Amino acid sequence: MTAHPAHPAHTSAQSPQSAEPPEAAPLIDLRTLVVAVRRRRRLWCSLAVLGFLAGAALAVLRPPPPTAVTKVLVAHQEDQPNDTGTLIRTDVELLGTTRIAGQALKALKSPLKPEDFMRDYRGTGLTNNLLQIEVTGASDKEAVARAKALADAFVADHVRRIRDAAKAESKALLKQRDRMREELARVNEAIGGRSPGGDPKESASIESLFARRAELNSRIADFDQRAAEARTGTPRLISGTQIVDDPRAVWHSLPKSAATNAAIGLVLGLVVGLAVAAVGTVVADRPVLRREIALNLGASVIAELPRVPRRPVVPWQRRRTRVARERLTQTLARAVRGAPDGVSLLELGCAHSTCALALDVARALAAEGPVVVVDGLPGPQLAHRRERPGDPAVVSGEQLAGTPHQGRRLGVGSVAPGTTWTDLSYLGGQTVLVVRAGHGSAAWLHTVARQLADLRIAVIGVVLIDPDPRDRTDGTLWDGPHTALRGPYERPARQNGAGPMRTERPSRVAARVPDSDQEAR
Repeated sequence: MTAHPAHPAHTSAQSPQSAEPPEAAPLIDLRTLVVAVRRRRRLWCSLAVLGFLAGAALAVLRPPPPTAVTKVLVAHQEDQPNDTGTLIRTDVELLGTTRIAGQALKALKSPLKPEDFMRDYRGTGLTNNLLQIEVTGASDKEAVARAKALADAFVADHVRRIRDAAKAESKALLKQRDRMREELARVNEAIGGRSPGGDPKESASIESLFARRAELNSRIADFDQRAAEARTGTPRLISGTQIVDDPRAVWHSLPKSAATNAAIGLVLGLVVGLAVAAVGTVVADRPVLRREIALNLGASVIAELPRVPRRPVVPWQRRRTRVARERLTQTLARAVRGAPDGVSLLELGCAHSTCALALDVARALAAEGPVVVVDGLPGPQLAHRRERPGDPAVVSGEQLAGTPHQGRRLGVGSVAPGTTWTDLSYLGGQTVLVVRAGHGSAAWLHTVARQLADLRIAVIGVVLIDPDPRDRTDGTLWDGPHTALRGPYERPARQNGAGPMRTERPSRVAARVPDSDQEAR
């Protein structure tokens, strides 16, 4: 047995790479993530459309209740130019109390509980002194009446609190003034009971009493002035707190509301769809790029085909697909001619496309001699096909065992989960994997490569179905063993019975596949 010399392109490409340490695989490949999310555009587009329709339907089926709005100007005694809005936020919280709600309900003569009424309105501080009140009701008229009663109740409560505060402050100031007056009377009495004399100590005591009397008179005058200011400022605050915008019903536009809700639903649905697609892509770990599929299967990608459409397509797409299928058919036909022990097409996620491709190859070989297509698929894709005049015979594995071997043999099988691996050897000693991009996980592609290597089924290459049109990665394993489509090579053929070993043009055994992702990295 003579060994085939190494391919020059393979040797030159392999030697520099063997000296370099392998690069660590990233935890999340951004390019792969973007491609996988784009391929799942049906999911996030469907969720976006669903959110759009749900938003529009929500606006139609649940329109906003009748609403009235009013604005109240609120004057505070502690108003400052640099106020950060603390006072108006306090007013908003006071508006949402049972006291004001109860006063409004009394004015409306409504039997509703204040706790229930508080759910139907809300206050918003527009500025430091402007409060907006929004109230809902069963009708526009009721909403306006509720807003009027609520605003009046808030103004009355605010005015009452201002008056109570002014009265309390004035009363406290006057009480302090009265205590000062009593002390002043005692000082005056002490001054009147003494006569000026020549004693220096007596003179100093009298001077201190006069100074105390002057201080008390000043403080009494100050308390009188502050009490007067407290009483005088109250009318200014009371008149400054008023309703500046009369209650009015808010007009709701159904088309505008539907458009707004639909836009919000569209954005939310799109975001949720993209998030679900991204998380599903990371969790599923299904290779999409041809480079990753080739590395996981240990075989080069030799051709790509779009998925067989189940609906009419445009003429130029049909012509492009037909040219690609004819080219691939010729390539696979040459591989079958040079394989004495038969070639099989093993599908993963694309049984329909694999059946169509197998029938095309069989028809191309039928002109040169008899061809038998061995149906090893678990489904009825080949058995229930629409036959054409001159189509090759399709037999199952049981029928193949009882018929003599005549002509070429082309097997069609599956490597999907649940496959009986030992039956794949009867389909052919060499195989072409027909894999749909993004269908199998990386772990399952490792399993397929390991099982085929254990069965000594040589992998000629991979035909990628439904690839990403923007994929620019290289699907060729330049540092791997030769494939059948690159050049001749030899391997010991299987022995049937007690026959001697014979030398033939073998295809390569699938490369060793690591047991885990850590070993692969």
